[in-house]
Formats: sequence, C-alpha cells, structure tokens
Amino acid sequence: MTDTIAGVEVPETPTVAEATEFLREKATPLLFHHSRRVFLFGALHAREMGLQPDPELLYLSAMFHDTGLLLPFSDTQQRFELDGADHAREFLHDRGFSRSATEAVWTAIALHTTPGLPDRMGPETAATHYGVLTDAVGWGLDGLAGDQVDEITAAHPRGEFKKEFLRAFVDALKDRPDTTYGTVNADVLEHFVPGFRRTSMVERVMDAPWPR
Repeated sequence: MTDTIAGVEVPETPTVAEATEFLREKATPLLFHHSRRVFLFGALHAREMGLQPDPELLYLSAMFHDTGLLLPFSDTQQRFELDGADHAREFLHDRGFSRSATEAVWTAIALHTTPGLPDRMGPETAATHYGVLTDAVGWGLDGLAGDQVDEITAAHPRGEFKKEFLRAFVDALKDRPDTTYGTVNADVLEHFVPGFRRTSMVERVMDAPWPR
C-alpha cells in the first residue's frame, strides 16, 4: 500500500525502506518524526514553488539531515551537518547511487542550516531547507493548508518538540563546541551551556599572527 500523507507520496524504493528502518532503530522518536515531517513539508513547498526535486533523494536528504546529532560519524571534529552528510554519502554510495545523486543529497544535508544559500541551489537542497525551516521555526506554515498540517502532525506528532529538539542539539554539541563557530548551532550552546562563549570573527582577525 502506498504511504501517502497530506497528498505527498513517500517513495517506495528499497533504499527508502532501509533509510526509514535505520532512523527507526538509531534515532529518537523526536528525530524520526521530525525527519519525516521535513520531507513532507519540503515536498509541499516544492510543489507550490514549482520545484521538482527527485522524491527519493529528497526523502533521503530529510531522513539523514540530523543524523550527525546522533553520534559523530567521523574521527575528526566537524560540524554535525557534515557528519550527517558524510554518512548519507556513504549510505548512497554503498547502494550504487550515481555521483550526481549522492552529491545532491550530501549538499542538501550539509547546507540545511545555512541561511541564504540553499534556495539558490538544486531542488533537493532547497526543498530540504524549506522543510527544516517549517518544522523548526514555522517558516511558511501560514501558506500551507490547515488540513495538510493537521494530517502531517497526526501521522508524525510533535510532542514537546521545542524543548526536546533544543536539548538534542545541546547533548550532541556540548562536547564539540568549537564545531559551532559561525553557525546557528552556537546560539543553542550560548543559551543552554554555562560558560560557553562564542568566538567572534573580530577576535579571529585581531588575534591573527600578523603585526597589523
């Protein structure tokens, strides 16, 4: 039976099924439901804007976009977005996806929290970003039909999303605070972690090893 929510069909492919099972096993219910909502909201916005993302690639981008919050996938300190993007790249590569498809998913995940860039890029990147913005901060929510939003949140409940989502960021990033430099992630640590102080670009320039 086709899985259709709010008029959006979830692609029926083996890789989609594997990605869904991976998230069910590895992620918290919070991140699983959030990731599914990101796909659904992103697909609705894409439809309204005339974008044509590949449904399977959009789904994979949405499902892996926050996997870097689960545990570091790399041996180096890097942004959680890159951990998730790198893991998704390996996942798709191992399943025979083309380079262009793999890079489309990598880019969508790597840039999903970066303001100003995703909507100028490919449809998967833009749609993933729109889905994230809608579910996280309510961007574009007033432009969606109320019954669509109700159907999505009934299928994938938000619960105590605001509190638990921010806590997931704190838990994932408090031990690698330097990776938040220049990102919105620093906002979360600055608010919740006592003693955290973001480094500014001004400090980096003024403290550079140049005489002037």
